[in-house]
Amino acid sequence: MKSINIMYYKHHNIDWVYYINATESYPTHTHANHITIGCIMDGVVRIVCDGQECLYHAGECFCIMPDIPHAVEPVNGTTYSMISVCIAVNEMPDESEKEITYLKRLKKLIIDTPENVFLIEDMAQSIAVSPYHMIRKFKLSCGLTPHQFQIQCRVRKAQKLLEEGKSVTEAAYATGFCDQSHFDRCFRKIVRLTPNEYKQSVTLLT
Repeated sequence: MKSINIMYYKHHNIDWVYYINATESYPTHTHANHITIGCIMDGVVRIVCDGQECLYHAGECFCIMPDIPHAVEPVNGTTYSMISVCIAVNEMPDESEKEITYLKRLKKLIIDTPENVFLIEDMAQSIAVSPYHMIRKFKLSCGLTPHQFQIQCRVRKAQKLLEEGKSVTEAAYATGFCDQSHFDRCFRKIVRLTPNEYKQSVTLLT
């Protein structure tokens, strides 16, 4: 069995993730309704946040607000050690009022029931806009397309089910994945661990 260098700790609405001599990179994603704070303990991490790139070295910290698209990667294939803390917050106020009410409702619906089928064509027709317009407005609001956001929410829900002791098969079925291999691929892409590895790596704090 390979060594796991990513450890998860959960306590109520706070998640800690410890990376020890890690080389994992994370493609563009968001944390819905979570503030993410990271501290680099060793090495260098490149973070592309909302289209802007920045390098963080040992001893430096970063903060990413909810729904901001960002990617994380090592520099030149070197290892890094980092602590990342995700803190759940109430939905952030939208001072610019750019986020339309139906997008807020859709976002909450996907977060609550990501296993359901949401057809862009039907959603767009219900409010008399084109599918392209729907996708563009949703991405502006949530940082990802509706499909990307739904897959991310499915994986987040699967993580919680695995933490509760559900089997990998049960978690895949409950979150709407069509087959085990698809579930494994999506989970690995977002979490950078297989579902079984995640079950081994997570510790629930009381």
